[in-house]
Amino acid sequence: MKFKTSLNEVEKNLLILHCTVFIWGFTGILGALISVSAVYLVWYRLLIAFVSLFLYFIIAKVDFKITWKAFVQLVFTGAIVGMHWLLFFQAIKISTVSITLVCLSATTLFTAVFEPLVTNKKISRLEILAGLIIITGIVLIFKFESKYTKGIILGLISASAASIFTIVNAQFVKEKPAAVIAFYELSGAFFWLSIYLFFMGGFKNGLHLKNDDIFYLLLLGTVCTSLAYVAGVSVMRQLSAFRVALITNLEPVYGIIMAFIFFGDLKKMTPGFWIGAVLILSTIFLFPIVQQKITNYKNKKQLT
Repeated sequence: MKFKTSLNEVEKNLLILHCTVFIWGFTGILGALISVSAVYLVWYRLLIAFVSLFLYFIIAKVDFKITWKAFVQLVFTGAIVGMHWLLFFQAIKISTVSITLVCLSATTLFTAVFEPLVTNKKISRLEILAGLIIITGIVLIFKFESKYTKGIILGLISASAASIFTIVNAQFVKEKPAAVIAFYELSGAFFWLSIYLFFMGGFKNGLHLKNDDIFYLLLLGTVCTSLAYVAGVSVMRQLSAFRVALITNLEPVYGIIMAFIFFGDLKKMTPGFWIGAVLILSTIFLFPIVQQKITNYKNKKQLT
């Protein structure tokens, strides 16, 4: 009997993606721990990510020159990335880490709908069904956690933004290195958010940090942003945007567990939250199994 001794490229990328999603699950915790408002939190996060990636390019002597067209595309995609993070952390501030992370699961449905429109891929009825079940779970949470309505709405809009830049990056990564994509998108997000703060007078106040904030922001900007963002983009060479979105839905699992450890968030949740959360998470785990069985059935049918 022969045992497999090495992972193929798809399996390696799946492993990298799962590790990345675990790191992303920790961002919600850091967002709750950092005392400044969401807009300043994201601004500092982007600044640290930009500087850390730039230093990496200089030290490693990486050529990160791109065409003007690619620069414009990545910088404008960065605006969507910045909007996603801003809404994500604002949702955490006005609701809970657990609710925000569960709402982020709607990324699956948004991707199932948006990806065929962008890539001309055939619409998958199974993907749409999985997305609708996830939305049903979110509706249940909405019904029983009505006091967090604003946070849920922001979380859902954040999920739609995440879906859009995931699909776009799946196309970019075919032509450009993941680190270069991450650098210009995060730079773009920092640029647009800085313009917003400038015109809103945000630089006059609100930038003051506590000592604990500095440590948490450094962790958020380097490990949870620069490193994780590059890794998350790189796997798209092998994995579809929908598959990335589906696995990314494990972020609530990791985040909710950590939220309970750090804040006891689970004690605040109603039974309705748990019914919705179980519906969402079971869909995430069962989808690849059902998809594989359907594929095997079709292959057998073609052979007969």
